[in-house]
Amino acid sequence: MTEVSALIEKIGQQARRAARVMAAIDGNSRNRALETMASTLLADAKALQEANAKDLAAAEANGLAPALIDRLRLTDKVIQGMADGVREVAALPDPVGEITEMKPRPNGMMVGRMRMPLGVIGIIYESRPNVTADAAALCIKSGNAVILRGGSEAIHSNRAIAQRLSRGLQEAGLPADAVQLINTPDRAAVGALLKSDQYVDVIIPRGGKGLIRRVMEESHIPVIKHLDGICHTYVDRFADLAMAQALTFNGKMQRTGVCNATETLLVHEAVAAEFLPVMCRQLQEAGCELRGCERTLALVGEGVVPASPEDWDTEHLAAILSIRVVKGLDEALSHIDTHSSRHTETIVTRDHGRAMRFLREVDSSAVMVNASTRFNDGFQFGLGAEMGISTDKLHVRGPVGLEGLTCLKYIVLGDGQLRQ
Repeated sequence: MTEVSALIEKIGQQARRAARVMAAIDGNSRNRALETMASTLLADAKALQEANAKDLAAAEANGLAPALIDRLRLTDKVIQGMADGVREVAALPDPVGEITEMKPRPNGMMVGRMRMPLGVIGIIYESRPNVTADAAALCIKSGNAVILRGGSEAIHSNRAIAQRLSRGLQEAGLPADAVQLINTPDRAAVGALLKSDQYVDVIIPRGGKGLIRRVMEESHIPVIKHLDGICHTYVDRFADLAMAQALTFNGKMQRTGVCNATETLLVHEAVAAEFLPVMCRQLQEAGCELRGCERTLALVGEGVVPASPEDWDTEHLAAILSIRVVKGLDEALSHIDTHSSRHTETIVTRDHGRAMRFLREVDSSAVMVNASTRFNDGFQFGLGAEMGISTDKLHVRGPVGLEGLTCLKYIVLGDGQLRQ
């Protein structure tokens, strides 16, 4: 066994023991622990910034882009935001132990379902150091233990944050091992974690496509993830065109580099001549590159480049929009079924029947009527904080909030019934 494998096995064993304790602890105790964790972050803000300075210095020495360096920086405001985020999670309704669907059977038994923690959650991320606190808070609130593996560019910051979170747990009387950070930049640690199915119940990757694809290919453990966000806005023949223009612009341009941004605009041919010239002009004035089908080129012309077959299957994550004129709802549904990544799709229409058909037939994690694709988000859906968005169907789909970090088990209340 290698040194890294031994480290991961030790962390896994500690996490499994902690998970058993966390599952038995009441919600008030978990909330008190979260409050203590938040206070510990604020009390040690200076130490967090000293650790962060090491990451910033290494990032500058390695020529990291200024935008990425800025994402690493732990300012007073960022640390306050981390603490506030932990407290916001504590204030959310507790999903653990909820009993639903209790129904009597003919023999007098009551059968229902109870919500329970998943157990040990492994989170692999390439993001801001504040994700360490956000992810840990969600896992603790939902009664789980968590193993964190952040990016090497933030290792000192993540280490310092995780240490304070663990200490806060301990001070609140809960197991410190419920929050553990894999404290090595060795990439082999990720591979070892992905094979630790005897200790870890689920893996959640947060980062670029390279990371997520590696997790998908190597994991022996169920994964909650999405790979691409190829999202569609369809402007129906019965759309309010002013609304359609506002929703399309918001879906594409409000933030371009996110997974729920609109990547493809589909327009019914009956309204294309009226809608597209105005819509395209607004997008072009905002600096958006347009790639259109032949009919789009004929209607708009200047400034629109021909769309390639690859464009319909590309998550641009930039100010680039693919546009296609379709003959009707059937063709729009067919295009979405062929090219969507099953993330988010919306229809703009005033026709109730067509809207309901779109909701029924589109197979994505969020399907919307007359709303921007940008709304597929845990906060916007009223879930509070989220761990990410899942395009899978098992066991959670869409924004992964607290309920997504739990599962259901059947419970039976009997009075001596025997099966005949």
